[in-house]
Amino acid sequence: MLIVIPARHASVRLPGKPLLAETGKPLIQHVYEAAARVRGATVLVATDDARIERAVLGFGGAAVMTDPGHSTGSARVAEAAAGTPARIIVNVQGDEPELEPAAIETLIETHERAQASARPAFASTLVSAFPQDADPDDPDTVKAVLSEPDEDGLRSALYFSRSRLPFPRGEGAAPLLHIGSYAFSAETLQAFARLPRTPLERTESLEQLRILEHGHRIAAAIVPPAAPGIDTPADYARFVARQRR
Repeated sequence: MLIVIPARHASVRLPGKPLLAETGKPLIQHVYEAAARVRGATVLVATDDARIERAVLGFGGAAVMTDPGHSTGSARVAEAAAGTPARIIVNVQGDEPELEPAAIETLIETHERAQASARPAFASTLVSAFPQDADPDDPDTVKAVLSEPDEDGLRSALYFSRSRLPFPRGEGAAPLLHIGSYAFSAETLQAFARLPRTPLERTESLEQLRILEHGHRIAAAIVPPAAPGIDTPADYARFVARQRR
């Protein structure tokens, strides 16, 4: 099983994010070390920037340079994983330093079950309840809506949005936070990279909507809340504060 962490330097909201090191180590190292604690995992950083590659190699990690023209993290992961003998490839975002190894293991187990189910999943992902310090109305926090469990006990993603979903018009379900990690088979990962981009994907700027718009299934597991990913300087400052406690 291969975990690939896509990492680029040119973040719009937080340039140089993977190399921020106010905790004493670069952000990408926090993500890498958490992923490396997953049982049976080989971990690889896929980047388009030599500075990130040097940082990863400097702390003893593995990294590969990829095409700087990729528009999504999953396309970068697909290039890095091409030809791998791994049966399952997991995309762990480079800005999720507090994603627990147990959550990644749940993702892998969910995808294995979903591949063997009556309606095999194209990919699998994670959601959680919203942490107390995360705002469902913030467009940087992605919301997910899930189906009820099917006959195999698996839930499917119905939609993802930067808007608050579901809208609280009456009593009902609370919003769920999407954790942007995905499990693919080697075949579906390469197929995803070849799929044409879609209108909703472009509208929301959420690559996972491409899978749904092309009629494929995304299985989803609910895991305990964790801190949201780091998108802004304020997010990073809160992460640093938590690390110093």
